[in-house]
Amino acid sequence: MGKGIPKRSEDYSLWYNELVKRADLAENSAVRGCMVIKPHGFSIWEKMQASLDKMFKDTGHTNAYFPLFIPKSFLSKEADHVEGFAKECAVVTHYRLKNSEDNKGVVVDPEAKLEEELIVRPTSETVIWSTYKNWIQSYRDLPLLINQWANVVRWEMRTRVFLRTAEFLWQEGHTAHTTEGEAIAETKQMLEVYAEFAEKYMALPVIKGVKTESERFAGAVDTYCIEALMQDGKALQAGTSHFLGQNFAKAFDVKFLNKENKQELVWGTSWGVSTRLMGALIMAHSDDDGLVIPPKLAPIHVVIVPIYKNEEQLAQIGEKAKEIKDSLDKYNYSVKFDGRDTYKPGYKFNEWELKGVPVRIAIGPRDLENGTVEVARRDTKEKISLKFEELEREIPILMENIQQNIYSRALKFREENTTHVETYDEFKKVLKDKGGFIMAHWDGTPETEERIKNETKATIRCIPLDSPEEEGKCIFSGNPSKRKVMFAVAY
Repeated sequence: MGKGIPKRSEDYSLWYNELVKRADLAENSAVRGCMVIKPHGFSIWEKMQASLDKMFKDTGHTNAYFPLFIPKSFLSKEADHVEGFAKECAVVTHYRLKNSEDNKGVVVDPEAKLEEELIVRPTSETVIWSTYKNWIQSYRDLPLLINQWANVVRWEMRTRVFLRTAEFLWQEGHTAHTTEGEAIAETKQMLEVYAEFAEKYMALPVIKGVKTESERFAGAVDTYCIEALMQDGKALQAGTSHFLGQNFAKAFDVKFLNKENKQELVWGTSWGVSTRLMGALIMAHSDDDGLVIPPKLAPIHVVIVPIYKNEEQLAQIGEKAKEIKDSLDKYNYSVKFDGRDTYKPGYKFNEWELKGVPVRIAIGPRDLENGTVEVARRDTKEKISLKFEELEREIPILMENIQQNIYSRALKFREENTTHVETYDEFKKVLKDKGGFIMAHWDGTPETEERIKNETKATIRCIPLDSPEEEGKCIFSGNPSKRKVMFAVAY
């Protein structure tokens, strides 16, 4: 507890909040429910952004930007969509302030009322599809594969930094296609992109699945998702990809001239991940000493801490540290030399451990004499001694090993916390004693789903895509069921 973080086993929620604060990731702002993402937190998000952006471009997408404000009338064009977001909308009604009559502050100028109120975007389907109407005339204009990096506002009442904030950062892809099959293929392709990013970059194993009707995105025909398990046994939805059918094309009259010279409605998709992935990264991997960051997303890969008694020793160690940094440059590793003379080495060890730097190298005068250094890995806390000339070869191997170990550890945890149940009593017992993912038969009705949710707080996270067909009985109603679905209590 030297770093002042509560233990996960004692208070997981407090552990998370303290870790976010003490590891310098983010903090609550002066605006209720909104966060300030600090440089260390933002640099991790930038790494996520860069990796995802490349994956989007590799699959043929390009970036654009659309307005923050959406005319209120746009939202009402798609009935399910407006119903899904109505309770979370922030509305702009006026465009000017003026000094109050007593000159003690400013008030809204009643004469500056907007003719049509504007919604601060909770998501951009409506404003984008109104634009696509102008961009799409013929089959030659399709497919249209657009992504935007943006901020959105959803007026949440209960907020938690990264996981649920009134304003958050995300990307949202919006694509338009000539056929239903092509749009469904796009929806599934982007789910695969998200799953690959989660597993290969975030070292986060995920379950790919489709949402039930009641958990579906407002305005979608089908919602596909990736679900991850956090260390407290709760699920976190880590990304969604929606097949929109022709719902938004109908709402905004987006048609194209097909090869037979006939007008047809366009088929659409939308898909997104947000700064919630930061919460997933923290909660899936970190420990009681602080952050554990997979090397592929680490802003700093290696930190070198000098142990010295005088300026001369510090200068000699500094020269050696520069040699190490130069030798690792070709691997695009970020190497930091912590030469601050205001802190002792023990403090620095703690700080970089707290911030999740994958590899720490300590160098003292004796190390310079012996030609060796102590190398500590963040994930297991193991220390090894390496010769200076071995570092260039061994550090990349070590990074790969750390990345793989973090993933394997999370996968093992998920496997140990996935339980198959056959009865409702068993379901409730596992939920109370253990949590995690629970595989159980469900009769396919929203009524049963709602009853289970009300009684236990557990929701159907998804119907896993790899869930095998097996005859069974619904744990709640006893009615026939063809496959098990995945339940969990979720963030």
